Amino acid sequence: MAIRYGCFFSYAHGRHELMQRFKATLADALRCYLEPYFDNEDELFVDVEQLGGGDDLDHKIARAMCESVCMILIYTPKYEAHAYTRREYAAMRQLELERSKWYALPSHLIIPVIMTQHPDQLPPQITESSFYVDFSRFTMATADLKSNPEFLPDIDKMVRRIVTHYQCLKKYMPPGHDCNQFELPAVPPPWREITDTTFPKK
Repeated sequence: MAIRYGCFFSYAHGRHELMQRFKATLADALRCYLEPYFDNEDELFVDVEQLGGGDDLDHKIARAMCESVCMILIYTPKYEAHAYTRREYAAMRQLELERSKWYALPSHLIIPVIMTQHPDQLPPQITESSFYVDFSRFTMATADLKSNPEFLPDIDKMVRRIVTHYQCLKKYMPPGHDCNQFELPAVPPPWREITDTTFPKK
């Protein structure tokens, strides 16, 4: 295995500008501040930028996750509603378990970034993380994140966690580890029970 990416971006795809702009400006900020720490690796793996055509998308995603140091999880209520994003979350937890046998993990491999709060509450998959950042105050009026003093302290915390894992992985990764063998797990169940929202009949 060779490290190819600093972070795997896991997010639900958005059709409109707010979700697209948030993903793009967060990616831009992380690339900007991660670059000085890496050797020749790409700072991020973002599927729409790096996945080509072909039928074996599951294998390409699985390999990219295995070749990534950490995962940035952009949380929206839409994230937990989609099977493919819950599956990516489960896959990175699987990788976390594997790597915990190589070295004492300084923190979880998944870094949740809250773009939009759930109207009820955040799921335990997010709140039980040892670290997550709340960017839910981001709007279309927000300046880009890489030069925004309101968000820079949290960007810095994220970068430091990623870099710490990067150095550990370079030091302790078993020689000859083959990411071609890693497979995505089965789709996990929904993160919360679906409540009945129908109105009672009179």
